[in-house]
Amino acid sequence: MRKYLLIFVLTLFTTLSFSQRSQYTTYGIRAGINITNLDFDPGPLFDNQHRNGFYFGGFAEFPFSDTVFLNTELQWSAEGAKDENLRANYLNVPIQVRLAIGDNITVGAGPQVSLKTWKTADGFSTWNFAGVGGVEYRIFDDYFVDLRASYRFSDVLDDTFGAGLEAKQFLIQLGVGIKM
Repeated sequence: MRKYLLIFVLTLFTTLSFSQRSQYTTYGIRAGINITNLDFDPGPLFDNQHRNGFYFGGFAEFPFSDTVFLNTELQWSAEGAKDENLRANYLNVPIQVRLAIGDNITVGAGPQVSLKTWKTADGFSTWNFAGVGGVEYRIFDDYFVDLRASYRFSDVLDDTFGAGLEAKQFLIQLGVGIKM
């Protein structure tokens, strides 16, 4: 009998713990446009124009308090430069600490890890590390627009692209989202 009582108490405790947490954890989706550019060192011997692309993904926000949140995401993003040989698509995992400023504005910053997903982008590094920051404006209760910028600290090119050639990427994202 004690065994069944212990299982019941553990099940009840686990269920209540997860239901309490789900009241505060927010999930959602976001999508929008990217503007990316590569900064080469030394300067490129070709025309380096920015690339317009898109991104989409999902997120989860975990509150620390009423105004401070941890935002984790998984997003697919079309990045690189306009030239076909300088394009790469990434699976990004940004993690931001976010601060609510007023009722409708939230700002955040944090690290981002990226995995290259387009296998024909030879010369691009498989993994990259970046810093990301942005601002979100809540339009309605669950709908928002946001603006973000990220800068890749690591070289986005691997050794096969060109000896001694390095490139850092700057990215701007403008998007919309919904919290569920």
